[in-house]
Amino acid sequence: MRLRGRQRVPDPASHGSLLSLALIASGAGMGWLALSMQVHAQQAWNHVPSPTTLKWLRWLGSAALLTAFALCLAADHATMAVLVWFMALAGAALIVAFTLSWRPQWLRLLAPWIRSR
Repeated sequence: MRLRGRQRVPDPASHGSLLSLALIASGAGMGWLALSMQVHAQQAWNHVPSPTTLKWLRWLGSAALLTAFALCLAADHATMAVLVWFMALAGAALIVAFTLSWRPQWLRLLAPWIRSR
């Protein structure tokens, strides 16, 4: 970030990197939140993991979405960051929904420590 007067001017390379990481974190977070639901876990692994595992997936999903928000804030000013974050959440939710309806097994990549039966 450079300063021009009192205004922050983002470096284009770091700006793009931060937003790319925010999009990845949003996708992973939405995927983990979806997998923390018994119905979607059943779709992905053909069994429901333990309640403790589902709770960990919920925590991971929440942490990833908060990380995405922090990355958006680091990339832009607050008003733009909130807008970009909401758009990233909507896009990630759409991608996860389409993945669940088409190839739910692909979401296993987000939790390789859980074995399918």
